[in-house]
Amino acid sequence: MITLWHNPRCSKSRQALALLQEAGADVALRLYLKDAPSLAELETLHKALNIPVIKMMRTGEKTFKEAGLGKDADVADLLAAMVAHPILIERPIAVEGDKAVIARPPENALNLL
Repeated sequence: MITLWHNPRCSKSRQALALLQEAGADVALRLYLKDAPSLAELETLHKALNIPVIKMMRTGEKTFKEAGLGKDADVADLLAAMVAHPILIERPIAVEGDKAVIARPPENALNLL
């Protein structure tokens, strides 16, 4: 089963979901804005993505700047900001087991199949 960290208001997220469903994938949705991840979940996700934490974030969000964050911010501060403000988490993210991808472009989600 693929878990899609999903924001239904996001066109890329909706496109990734549609692609996975069209491919016959069993998809569970994680509405991460309503069901915010814990620090431990974000650390696990970071490991699965195997990318710098800053690449997991929406650095263009107003909240990013309001939180006083920058691209050279400490990893712990970045993770804490995503816990406090899940809007900062890049979307969509597809997770299966210990693998994950940021589905930008949405076709990246198909890499988990």
